[in-house]
Amino acid sequence: MSVIEVREKAGVALVTLNRPSANNALNRELTAAIIATFTALAASETIRAIVLTGAGRAFCAGVDLKALTDEPELLSRGLGLGPQSPIVVAVEQCPQPIIGAVNGAAVTGGFELALACDFLFASEHARFADTHARVGILPGWGLSQKLSRLIGINRAREISLTGNFVDAHRAEAWGLVNRVCSAEELVEEALASAAQIAEADPDTVVALKSLMNDGAKESLGEALEIEGDRGNAFAKTVDYSQMAGRLASLRQRAAKQ
Repeated sequence: MSVIEVREKAGVALVTLNRPSANNALNRELTAAIIATFTALAASETIRAIVLTGAGRAFCAGVDLKALTDEPELLSRGLGLGPQSPIVVAVEQCPQPIIGAVNGAAVTGGFELALACDFLFASEHARFADTHARVGILPGWGLSQKLSRLIGINRAREISLTGNFVDAHRAEAWGLVNRVCSAEELVEEALASAAQIAEADPDTVVALKSLMNDGAKESLGEALEIEGDRGNAFAKTVDYSQMAGRLASLRQRAAKQ
């Protein structure tokens, strides 16, 4: 049985972490599969959006503690920590937008994996927890910085310093997830959103995702400079003869909504 399953349809890839008996905990095999999968999808000429979810009851329980006990250097030398960690690079530098469909618990390293997605939908059964302080290690895949930027420093401190779970509805109220769905409809709703992304101009989607993510790392003034520079450069590549058709399509779409 493969530890990752990938289904592709109409420009959208559904990626499912598939270690349900271990709550999709990250060991060397699953981590390597995530890296290989997202590296391959990043190079795809047909995939325009990605949905990431987990099989079974959990999204991802974080790093497999049994594997970590058996191999204490798994994090520092095996999986790697920091912005150049292979798993961070593979997911965060994937050019296509990634929607996390959080079906159950997303804990510690699994929480960090969710935060590497571009936005999140959550099942009513989803729960988020950062147990780094309780386990006795520090985050290394971005959680300590990303979480506070999403929900505010005080809420992030509460989550990380207590190690308590945050349920899906509180996560939505705090701005961590965009939408709470029924468990039965979660993946379908995420796929529908991904399909809408796949309908847009692919070059613009990739450029816009990069612009937003890069700008989020800078001050507002610096981010506006980046936007101006990239916007000017991109404008020179646009085929404006196709604009009328795109506008007509937009009007039809608006009439149906």
